[in-house]
Amino acid sequence: MNIQFSDLIENAPAAPGIYKMYDSDGNLLYVGKAKNLLNRLRQYTDISKLELHKQVMRTLVTRVEWETVPTESDALIREQELIKTQKPKYNIMLTDGKMYPMLALTNSEYPRLLKFRGKTSQRRDVYGPYPSVSALNETIKTIQKVCQIRTCTDTQMRNRARPCLLHQIGRCSAPCCYPDKEKYMSNVRTARKILTGDSEIIINDLNEQMKQCAKNMDYENAAIIRDKIAALTHTSNRGTQQKQSYTPNIDWAKNVSDLEKWLNIKTELIGVFDNSHLFGKSPVGAMITFGHNGFEKSGYRHFKLQDKTRAGNDIAMMSEFIDRAVTRGPKLDLIIVDGGPAQWNIANRRANGIPVFGVTKGVVRDGDEHFILPDGSEYFDLPKDSPLFLMLRTVRDEAHRFVITYHRNTRAKQMTASVLDEIEGVGPTRKRALLQHFGSVRAIIDADIHALKHVPGLGKKAAEKIYAHFHIEVI
Repeated sequence: MNIQFSDLIENAPAAPGIYKMYDSDGNLLYVGKAKNLLNRLRQYTDISKLELHKQVMRTLVTRVEWETVPTESDALIREQELIKTQKPKYNIMLTDGKMYPMLALTNSEYPRLLKFRGKTSQRRDVYGPYPSVSALNETIKTIQKVCQIRTCTDTQMRNRARPCLLHQIGRCSAPCCYPDKEKYMSNVRTARKILTGDSEIIINDLNEQMKQCAKNMDYENAAIIRDKIAALTHTSNRGTQQKQSYTPNIDWAKNVSDLEKWLNIKTELIGVFDNSHLFGKSPVGAMITFGHNGFEKSGYRHFKLQDKTRAGNDIAMMSEFIDRAVTRGPKLDLIIVDGGPAQWNIANRRANGIPVFGVTKGVVRDGDEHFILPDGSEYFDLPKDSPLFLMLRTVRDEAHRFVITYHRNTRAKQMTASVLDEIEGVGPTRKRALLQHFGSVRAIIDADIHALKHVPGLGKKAAEKIYAHFHIEVI
């Protein structure tokens, strides 16, 4: 049977994820990652443009599977995990892990923190992979600030006569000159917890220490601990550790209950709104929903702007989207909007009696967010490292991710549809077949009649009509 590769990827989503290619015997040949699965898989349609070993592999492929994940970083981590556990034949050059930056704590008397690219068997207590060197360096900086773990080599440590600069700026406890093994190993245990995503207990403990210092008017140490908490909270929220889940470890039931007590309401379903456009083009909106059990995907909604006169006006767009959600969507007990007083005011007018809660970005995103309560007053005092604050930031970011993904997909469809829709007889099915076969509108325009006739499901007449539309000048 002659299997067309384009048929194998027909339903591939335009989303981040990993893809797996199998041969006719069901053997896993290759695992890859992609920021956009559909675009990445289309690159395999033209064998002549592939590397030599991938050309051979491509001829063996009879089945393609994929998994979607929230971000490109998550795709990298999932790809690395599958390569290590399933060892696909054509990933052989990746099995030593050299493509990905890793982090390790050595097993020396005073463990050292180091980054490397190599086989994980070379070190013990390995963490990663990290999606980028910058993410890894940021984690190292956090560990240094909070735990003061050394990064120098064993030789450097043995031969040092006085502490290095890192000790002077508070990022190393200098076991070379001030050995205190019990305290150092306690810091190492703390570092391991941070690296595995178990940092909430550490943050709580540091908060208590900071309060005690402030109570004793030891403001210098209170400031040092405050900086440690800030660094630790930022790293904890990045989601770059291998053992951390794709979303922060949230106790949804407790945090939603705390939100209810704070706002003095009862909730079953909460909607979070955001909208997106590009200088007024492709205006769209989205709503994500959550409750006591976490995100409720069945309540997620996309909105295309119906009143085009509102395009580019965030306030007017929000008005339409909330009005449509309230009248046609699932029953909401609380509405959360991403924005300041203007967004809150319009949402409050359109909410039909549903309480509205605003999450403002402040001057520095992820730095000084504050809130607008259902009575319209602003609240600035929710601790930035509290579980409730982190949950509110998470749902805000999920709404932003959901609407941005929809906006990008909408723009992509509009760019291709505007050209192909002009051709009579080319509907959604044929457009999809053309794009899957050629990979882009530019390639369709440049294709000759013979190439068009070979598109699965297109037909001779449709191929001639498409060719004539782009190549025969009408006088």
